[in-house]
Amino acid sequence: MKISDTKKLAAITAALFITVTAFSGCSESANSSQTTSSVSQAAKSDIDASIAAEDIDVGYDEESSVGITFADGSAAIDGEGATSERETVTISQAGTYILSGTATNGRIIVSADKTAEIKLIFNGVDITCADNAPLLVSKAKKVYIVLEDGTENVLTDSASYSLGEDDSNTDGAIFSKADLTINGSGTLTVNANYKHGIVSKDDLVITDGNINVTSASTAMEGKDSVKISGGTFNISAGTNGIKSTNTEASDKGFISVTGGSFTVVANNDAFEAETVLSIEGGSFDITTGGGSANASMKSDGTPNRNRQNNMGNGGGGPNGMGRPDDNGNGTGGEPPAKSTADDMGLTIETAANTTTDSTDTTDSTSTSAKALKAGNEVNISGGEFKIDSADDSVHSNGNIVITGGNISMASGDNGMHANGNLTISDGIVDITKSYEGIEGSIVTIDGGTISVVASDDGINCAGGSDTGSTDRMGADQFSSQDGVELNINGGTVTIDADGDGLDSNSNFTMAGGTVYVCGPTNGGNGALDYNGTATVTGGTLIACGAVGMEEGFGDNSTQYSVLHDLGSTVSANEKLTITDSDGKEILSFTPTKTWQSVVFTSADLKEGETYTITAGSQSETVTIDGIVTSNSKGMSFGRGHGGGRSF
Repeated sequence: MKISDTKKLAAITAALFITVTAFSGCSESANSSQTTSSVSQAAKSDIDASIAAEDIDVGYDEESSVGITFADGSAAIDGEGATSERETVTISQAGTYILSGTATNGRIIVSADKTAEIKLIFNGVDITCADNAPLLVSKAKKVYIVLEDGTENVLTDSASYSLGEDDSNTDGAIFSKADLTINGSGTLTVNANYKHGIVSKDDLVITDGNINVTSASTAMEGKDSVKISGGTFNISAGTNGIKSTNTEASDKGFISVTGGSFTVVANNDAFEAETVLSIEGGSFDITTGGGSANASMKSDGTPNRNRQNNMGNGGGGPNGMGRPDDNGNGTGGEPPAKSTADDMGLTIETAANTTTDSTDTTDSTSTSAKALKAGNEVNISGGEFKIDSADDSVHSNGNIVITGGNISMASGDNGMHANGNLTISDGIVDITKSYEGIEGSIVTIDGGTISVVASDDGINCAGGSDTGSTDRMGADQFSSQDGVELNINGGTVTIDADGDGLDSNSNFTMAGGTVYVCGPTNGGNGALDYNGTATVTGGTLIACGAVGMEEGFGDNSTQYSVLHDLGSTVSANEKLTITDSDGKEILSFTPTKTWQSVVFTSADLKEGETYTITAGSQSETVTIDGIVTSNSKGMSFGRGHGGGRSF
């Protein structure tokens, strides 16, 4: 077909929109806490996620194009710029090539001038290659694959390649040493039995298409970057789903997603960026490592060794069985319900960054099975997510920034883990299952709706990395740690934790927001736990837990708070109410577990006023006699001045 001016204008307009949105939100956390960690790494503002109009443009002039038709063990060429030998076609000149037909043992090789731009129109082409990549781009400036509307296109390789010196690093069914763009509304199916599915040693850009990849190893990789603005993706990967691996510069090695629909089943990580993973939109259904039923961390914080033996059964790859069901079987189904303590489990990684920067794209031996992962920053400003991961659902060796989106996750380890700062200013975060829910050195919540179910701590602030060993963040830390903070300035936070509800190995500051904590039922943990100071200047909090290690806010606060231990344990699902002397309800909460100790604070509390705490058959009064009012006699002595214990 011949492209119309309308289509050209539409492509240019779409590209301009993507460019603007790609650079928006560079200062998402500008209104967050001014405190930052010492981690200094690449951020979203450092990358160029813009997409050119040419990457969206699907038009071409059919009359000036070269036709290539595969049939009967040969390839017929109508035009100049390409040659054929049986079913192997070599393209040596810039231009547009329309490919169709079936090759049972064929190849397409692009070997042109380094300035050549080549457009390959997939118009119902089916190529199988017995000993190499069905599509190899050995030299060109840029190659476009256009999936013609309404067509089915298939590329299939074998389990072994016969490689020479010129192509010794070829390891993908589509392997390009140049920039590669895929667009068009047709369908592309890649069956990668050797290693990887789609590989670009430079930038990989996808703006449209129905793309199905089944790979023995990684499904899609762009060394310098992966940029996706649209399309429908069905990925089953023996190792990683989508990754970018360049370690040479902070503005490379990133993944940017602004749209698209993704179903990813991967034995290892689903999305892995060496530097930045930026997601602004799209829908995501992700299962990694067999799902949270194949948990990587036991509830006592030790690695689940049996999980390592199951890594090859994560459902991804040519022999994969798909998404696990509620029983851990790879046959589909919803994320499993929260497991018992014995079912919980964490991954062991060889290093924080699991990729290598060599001439080939061989995957590392890491058993990491995270859903969204980056070396420097994970930045989510939009999108709908359903995640079921054996390892962390969202993980960054640097920072995590959440400014939007609807993220639902079930994790066999942490829901969200950042070695550096973790900031949430908007969006929905729903962690339905985890070992620890949200973990980082500095955790700041400025807004959003956050719900956490954890077999250990709900929110944990501790310095260090999460390695799945006895060196886990915060393990055996009995003294305050510098550069560690929990800051809640806004939003609505609901925690259901078997360990500590809110845990900081240093300070906890609350200036706004609404927080509900259904805390531990054992006296060895507390609904609040901190090792420095706990200061409240605003907001509303009700935190219920066991008697033993309970802690309240400190007397350096400016808003009144109460730490109160009732005379006996309250049954689960009994409503707790706090009323003033006129009988007006000030606060209420219905914990889903047994409890005896409660911490509460509200701007409505006033000094000298008497309040009634009612839960089940128990009713007790407390009179506010200072900025902190407490009757606790626990091991932390109702400590409101710091000096608690965190681990």
